[in-house]
Amino acid sequence: MVPSDDPTPAGAPPKLLKGRNLIAVASGKGGVGKTWFAVTLCHALSRAGEKVLLFDADLGLANVDIQIGLMPQRDLGGVLAGRLSLAQARVRYEEGRFDIIAGRSGSGNLAQLPSNRLGALGTELIDLGRSYDSVVMDMGAGLDRTVRLLSGRAGTVLVVATAEPTSLTDAYAFIKVTVTNDPTVDLRVVINAADSRGEGQRTYDTLRKACGNFLKVEPPLAGIIRRDRKVIESIRTQTPIMIRYPGADAARDVEAIAEHLRETR
Repeated sequence: MVPSDDPTPAGAPPKLLKGRNLIAVASGKGGVGKTWFAVTLCHALSRAGEKVLLFDADLGLANVDIQIGLMPQRDLGGVLAGRLSLAQARVRYEEGRFDIIAGRSGSGNLAQLPSNRLGALGTELIDLGRSYDSVVMDMGAGLDRTVRLLSGRAGTVLVVATAEPTSLTDAYAFIKVTVTNDPTVDLRVVINAADSRGEGQRTYDTLRKACGNFLKVEPPLAGIIRRDRKVIESIRTQTPIMIRYPGADAARDVEAIAEHLRETR
């Protein structure tokens, strides 16, 4: 028998090609501010001098463009229909100084893509990402096949959670599935809408201890975002907080997370 150069054990699923600069923003459940955080993180990274791409990977319920008041002429729907490449689907968001590949809001059938098509999409995104410093993927909430396959391509996975018990339970479930599929994953936790940094730390500690006790892993904390009324106001006006309220507590907290990522990836 000729020895193989592939270290993957016989019968094991092949390892997915990953993009070191791909950041998946995920959550166990909806309503935790995941999309707002993904948009604001892109803005913070661009303000730090990076070339950034935001990929709306929430297939079927895409709403990045809605949050920032953008009406793109091109989107992911054209890519999946074979009319556009990912590069051709990009639009420039001048106010934020980053590029966006918008999803197709309301097209639930996009979430039913075959696995091989999702795999090809992930590979194309990694190839396109080589011309960027960071590519942020706004994932759908939950644990469906699309989320698992696309987040598996990321060099870093950020799990967004809040102090709500259901959020922590679902974040734990997401972490369990993710580390089971890939024990070497670089997975970190973001606590959003914390009443204070101390409360955010306690929320993180609750999740960390549960993961340590039952999964034997303790995902590190990427950062805490304090509850801030200016977040709601910026979403209502479809204006990123970095533009409307750049000095807000939540904006500064996301800037700290962006700096943490730049220093540790």
